[in-house]
Amino acid sequence: MKKRLYKYSPWVFVLGDIAAVSFSFFISNFLFQPFSDFKGLDFLNFPVFIMIWMVITILKEDFKFERTSEPNQTFKKLMGSLSWFLVIISMIWMPFHDNALRLLSFVSLAAILFFVLLFYRLSWHFLIKRMHVQGLDYRKAVIIGSGGMGNRLEDVFKLRKDFGIRFLGYYDDDERSDKTRGKIESFFEEAETLGINLIYINEFLDKKVIKKLISFADDHFIKVKIIPSGALQLEKNLSFSRYGDLTVINVNEIPLDHVVHRFLKRSFDIVFSLLVITFVLSWLIPLVGFLIKLESKGPIFFIQERNGVNNKVFLCLKFRSMTPNDYADTHQAVKNDPRVTKIGSFLRQSSLDEMPQFINVLFGDMSIVGPRPHPIPINKAFKNQIEKYNSRHKIKPGITGLAQVKGYRGEIEKPHQIRSRVRLDYFYIQNWSLILDLKICILTVYELVINRKNAY
Repeated sequence: MKKRLYKYSPWVFVLGDIAAVSFSFFISNFLFQPFSDFKGLDFLNFPVFIMIWMVITILKEDFKFERTSEPNQTFKKLMGSLSWFLVIISMIWMPFHDNALRLLSFVSLAAILFFVLLFYRLSWHFLIKRMHVQGLDYRKAVIIGSGGMGNRLEDVFKLRKDFGIRFLGYYDDDERSDKTRGKIESFFEEAETLGINLIYINEFLDKKVIKKLISFADDHFIKVKIIPSGALQLEKNLSFSRYGDLTVINVNEIPLDHVVHRFLKRSFDIVFSLLVITFVLSWLIPLVGFLIKLESKGPIFFIQERNGVNNKVFLCLKFRSMTPNDYADTHQAVKNDPRVTKIGSFLRQSSLDEMPQFINVLFGDMSIVGPRPHPIPINKAFKNQIEKYNSRHKIKPGITGLAQVKGYRGEIEKPHQIRSRVRLDYFYIQNWSLILDLKICILTVYELVINRKNAY
């Protein structure tokens, strides 16, 4: 059963993918059929589109399913393939469809493809994981050299049955564990009999032993993986670069170092900010400006220097919510702060004072989602007090962020509050995805409507 699943699952995946794409084209055509101006998909082109999809997904090896993959990796693969596909078919579709509905129908098709394929691929992901939990399509694994990170890996195998890896035990010359099957030499005698598929080698083993193990594995079609020492277990996604024949480990790479991810995030920022500026700020700025001027003298906007990506200073925009004062850069707003005006209190409680920052987003100084920027003097103080604080500036600051939707917003009264913010910001930077951004945006709306206790 194990070998059959391994052999046929890629073919089943590809056929399901084709069915999902075909269904999406059918639904798109069906939705626009009532419009007389709509010219549906030419079915002579349909096989061409399917062939393009197959070529893209096969070249990108979407059918390969890593045992340790998570749902966000499945999403990233889909976004990469779908982006290429839409770019290519737009070149075929647009020039030959001159009716008024061509753009709307194409956007509709793109949206339907996204949701149908996302549903299919996530279903496939969880189906395979479920099969692993049930003991189907598993791999037999041993760890060479007990102790150190090998013991932590054993714990992972116990917890994550969905990886489909059956741990058989250790081979170690010191026999430090009750799960040690024998000395390392015993591995070479028993590997074929046990049907071992994977070996994990502790990095601290002698280089000659490692070389011998890799050579044996190559001859017996066994996959080899090295367990890095504790110094490299930094809770990061390690990646590798080649310098000629030399391989080096990248230990502090983040998702937004990749150009495709940056493009997706920036595209989302531009589209979202343009919509807000056009349909909200166009009337909100004159209205709020009038109310601010009506209550107190001074500018409509409060413009403050803050640290952005790579600590670059930018001018952060807000609606002015206080009477002009000399302490805005150094003193945080507190409850019942006498500096806050009546209209300013409403703006702060509703977070409307932050709305002009969508202009910062459009200009590229900020993002919709990211670590919240602090005034420069406060930033300098925290930088010297909080570990990893400066890592927040690896990416653009945001109007909202993970820390804010988790309840850490408003005045910082106690040290644990800023430490918690930094920890959540650090997690966001290391684990960014477009899905996470959308989730934070939805949770931000919830926080604005329901949880107002720290807004003053």
